[in-house]
Amino acid sequence: MISFDGAEIIAGDVAGIAMTTEEPISFWGGLDPHTGEIIDRRHPLSGQVVVGKVLVLPNGRGSCSASGVLLEAIRNGVAPAGVIVSRLDPIIGLGSILGDELYGLPIPMVLISAVDRQRIRTGDLIQIRANGHVMVRSP
Repeated sequence: MISFDGAEIIAGDVAGIAMTTEEPISFWGGLDPHTGEIIDRRHPLSGQVVVGKVLVLPNGRGSCSASGVLLEAIRNGVAPAGVIVSRLDPIIGLGSILGDELYGLPIPMVLISAVDRQRIRTGDLIQIRANGHVMVRSP
């Protein structure tokens, strides 16, 4: 097991399986808010589903419309369980804040260093604590 003390961006306690990528994702045009599938066919995670996963990525990509797509995914119950980034991303954060304000369903978001983020592998079990502490267990 490894653990990191990250910076809490959006507080919350959550556990899930890691889905990692080194490529930023734009939720606008990149995520189907009805199924949770990554639909950007140029993205390495294309065709995979984020539902209930902890999405681990450098940062988001794209316009402010991505917040709305994330909000719709939250409303539809197909959003990731949590997000770990290594560069502050206000667009993903805004989508999570709106999910909390409108539906009482925030997506916990933690900022950790790129070096720590790269130690997490797809399939690892991730626990995010409300204080930004992240625990990682290999399967």
